[in-house]
Amino acid sequence: MPSSALPRTILVVDDIPDNIALLTEILNPHHRTRIATQGETALKIAFSATPPDLILLDIMMPGIDGHEVCRRLKENPDTRPIPVIFVTSKDDMEDERLGLELGAVDYILKPISPPILLARVKTHLALYDQTRELERLVEERTSELERTRREIIHRLGRAAEFKDNETGHHVMRMSHYTRLLAQVAGMGPAATEYLFQAAQMHDIGKIGIPDHVLLKPDKLDEAEWEIMRRHPEMGCAIIGDHPDDLLRTARILALTHHEKWDGSGYPKGLKGEEIPLVGRIVAIADVFDALTADRPYKRAWLIEDALGYIEEHAGSHFDPRLARAFRGFLPEILAIRQQFSEESPS
Repeated sequence: MPSSALPRTILVVDDIPDNIALLTEILNPHHRTRIATQGETALKIAFSATPPDLILLDIMMPGIDGHEVCRRLKENPDTRPIPVIFVTSKDDMEDERLGLELGAVDYILKPISPPILLARVKTHLALYDQTRELERLVEERTSELERTRREIIHRLGRAAEFKDNETGHHVMRMSHYTRLLAQVAGMGPAATEYLFQAAQMHDIGKIGIPDHVLLKPDKLDEAEWEIMRRHPEMGCAIIGDHPDDLLRTARILALTHHEKWDGSGYPKGLKGEEIPLVGRIVAIADVFDALTADRPYKRAWLIEDALGYIEEHAGSHFDPRLARAFRGFLPEILAIRQQFSEESPS
């Protein structure tokens, strides 16, 4: 919170030089002042890199009047919090009502009483400081909760990988691959970040698969495959149905990352664009990393062979547009594999 001992910046907006002189004389022993004789100038100062801490605003001015200045300040989220006090000779109750409805915090009538002006300014600066401090604390706490949530999601993803005899490198690599494909898909920054975080939970449903099926070194029989194919729905149930965008994304991709473009996937047999975009993206990222990693039952494929497999199955297993674009990220893919190699620490 800004210290009350530090001088604060008050923007005085009035087109009458005598009024400006009086206001600055009252304020200068206690605060820094800036001056604007027109509404346009006041807005430029307010929208600058060094906005004022409070604005004393006349109503009757040539050009943009005080009401319009206040309206524009309150329409913009960057300047909305700045306290505006109307200082005017307009003593009609309707003018006062309009000024307060526009977002002003106070209304002082001319002729000005210096003690009243200083007291009102002091009060509204203190309230402004309290509001900013509360917002800072809320933002700090929100960031802390967000970090905690992401760590929990990462750890849940790791739990599924450990049960499947894999390392956390798989979830990290394939999550980074989803970011690359999100660019092709035209996803925005927020949606891409949700996908990146949620992709770490794509196989969380494997927690519910019995070890004798999940860890079987030999080929699964049909009954065992039937059990294995339940893990998307198990993952969906574990994550639950939440309005939170990140958890909603995690639920969708956990349920749909084994669907196939031609409708032959599971658990719902969705086809083409019936498959949610995040599921189509994770399908490519997951399969590619599985192919290029050593598993108990196979050796890692060469990168070129794995890319060829993705392209070969474009339009059958994978979204054709995404699958054909994946090779274009080869430099980024190689960088991700180096950063999250099996030899690097988890």
